Amino acid sequence: MSTPRKNPWQIRLGGYGPPTTSFSQSLKRIGDRLEKQFGDDVDIKYIYNIMDLGFKGEDILWLTEHGFLTVSYQSSSYLTDRVPELGFVDLPFLFENNAQARNAIDGALGQYLSQKTEERINYKILGYFENGFRQISNKLRPIHTPDDFQGMSIRVLPSDVQARTFELLGATPKRMDLTDAIAGIVDGSLDAQENPLANTVTYGAHKYHHHHTLSNHFYISRSIMCNRTAYYAWPEELKIAMDEAVQEAITWQRCQAEQEAIDSRKAIEDEGCEIVELSAEEQAQFAAAVKPQHDDAREIFGDKMFELMKSS
Repeated sequence: MSTPRKNPWQIRLGGYGPPTTSFSQSLKRIGDRLEKQFGDDVDIKYIYNIMDLGFKGEDILWLTEHGFLTVSYQSSSYLTDRVPELGFVDLPFLFENNAQARNAIDGALGQYLSQKTEERINYKILGYFENGFRQISNKLRPIHTPDDFQGMSIRVLPSDVQARTFELLGATPKRMDLTDAIAGIVDGSLDAQENPLANTVTYGAHKYHHHHTLSNHFYISRSIMCNRTAYYAWPEELKIAMDEAVQEAITWQRCQAEQEAIDSRKAIEDEGCEIVELSAEEQAQFAAAVKPQHDDAREIFGDKMFELMKSS
C-alpha cells in the first residue's frame, strides 16, 4: 500500500480464552505482523475472550460470520450442524499422532473441509490451529475400560459424532457450550469432561476432577475463520499478508501446544490428581467399542475422505 489510506482497514481479532493461551498469543502475533507491514493503514483490535463480555464461546461463530469480528477461531466440531463433512474429523481414534493429523489437516483433507465450510458459511478459512488430542477427566472413578463410563454424564462439543462416541462407550453425553460446562464442573452437576490437558487446566477442571485418563480419543482442530465479505474487500497485498501471518502463527501455536501439554500434565499432578495411561489392551477395547462409527462414516461420506486423509 504505497499511499496511506484515509480510513485504515479495521481488523478485529477475537477468541474465547485468556490472553496467556497459545491461541490468544497467536492472534497477537498475526496483528503484530500486519501492523509492522502496513502501519497506520490497518487498525488492529483484540478481543481475546468474548466470554468476558457476556458472550458464550459458541457466539464467536455468528460474531465472525456477520462481521462483528474479522478473524477468530473455534473448534471445528461447533460447525458440524451446518457443515456435516466436518464430522469426519470428529471420528474417534482417526489419527495415531500429531504428525499424521497435521499432514491431513494441512493437506488434501483440510482443503476439502475448508471448501465445504466456505460453501455454506460466510467465512474464508485461513487454516487450522491445533486443539490436539483430547483426554478425559471426571469426579467419580478412574477410567480404564468402557465399562467405567456406566452412569457417567460427560460434556461433549456440539457434534453428533462425538455424542455417539460416548454413547457407545456407555456414558451419557451432554452437548454443552463451554460456559455451561464450566458451571457444571464447578457445581458438581456434570460428572466428566473431555479436553486437551491444556484446556482442562485453563478452565480449572483439574481442581474439581481427581481422575484423568490419557485416552487420545479425538484429535480436534480449531478453524481459523475470517469474515469472507471483509477478506475479499481487501487489496491483494493485505490478503497475502494475512494468509502468511496466519501460517506463521499456526506453526508457532502448534509448537506451543506441545509444551502446554507437558506443563499442563505437571499442573494436574501438582494438584494431586490421578492420571491413568491406558495400556495397549485397554486402548484396543475403546477402539473396538466405537468401531461402528467408522463403518457408519463410510456409508455416509463414502471412501473419499478416508482417501483424502491417506493421500496427505
